[in-house]
Formats: sequence, structure tokens, C-alpha cells
Amino acid sequence: MLRTVLSPDDCAKCRFCCSFRRQSLWETPLFPAETAKRLAERYPRARFKPASNGYLTIDIDSDYKTDDPEEEALCPFNKNGCVLTGDDKPFDCSIWPLRVMPHGDRLAICLTPTCPVISAKPLDIMRELVSGEVGDKVINYARTHPEMIKERRDDFPVLREFDA
Repeated sequence: MLRTVLSPDDCAKCRFCCSFRRQSLWETPLFPAETAKRLAERYPRARFKPASNGYLTIDIDSDYKTDDPEEEALCPFNKNGCVLTGDDKPFDCSIWPLRVMPHGDRLAICLTPTCPVISAKPLDIMRELVSGEVGDKVINYARTHPEMIKERRDDFPVLREFDA
């Protein structure tokens, strides 16, 4: 969905979004229960745990080797790039580094400031991207899947506001 600003090669080289520090576990993607069940059968290394509203998230708690909050654990679906495609790929992953968050009495498409490729680009490029079809898709998904809305973080720049 973001190929005009983020190439698959850039993502495969980096994989930053596919690893999680303990303090960023809120970023782990949500999976519908039926998708998680199917993936667990196909990928025995993948474990899931309950999240919210009947969704599941990857369970990487046992992948941490130390108590260091900066230690990262890799997503079980990352094998030199994501192995998930189509309906198996969580929407959260399809739009990363975009996140939907509350903004006052509205919602906003915000930008995760930690993506090394995107953070090197002018913010206006991302604002332009979400002003059209990409932003419309994110908004429509957020309206029908409110569980994807993340808690507001002030360090995530607002790209586009909208009503819930």
C-alpha cells in the first residue's frame, strides 16, 4: 500500500518494523482469530495470545533472552522480509509506519517517527500520500475496525485528521 514511498527492498534490508522491544509491544499487529489459527498451523514457530475484541497478537514474550527493555524480538513471520501476503498480512503491517490514533475529539492518521527510510523524507510527502486513496483506505478500515486505533503518542506527527 505504501510502495510509492517505501520499497519492498528498503523494508527487507531494514526489518525495523518487524522486531519489537518490550516497550513497543503495543505495536504488535492484530490478527483475526481464524487467521491466527491458520497461520499457527502453517508456521509452527508462530504463537499467539489474546489482544482485544476477539483479536489475537503474536506472542513473542519467550523470545526475549534478557531483561533489557531495549532487547528486540523478531516477528515470527519475518524471514528476510515478511512471509505474509494478502489476507494473512495484518492491516497494521500493511500501513506501517502509519498509525491511527485519537487526536482531540477526532481520529488521525499519524506517522511512526522511527522508520529510518520514511523519517529521512519530508513530512509533506507522507501528508500527500494520506490525502488520497491510501488515507481513505486507512480511514475506512479504522471506522470498521476500531480495535486498530492505538493510544495517542505526542511524538507521532499527525498527517490527516478525520471523524470516527
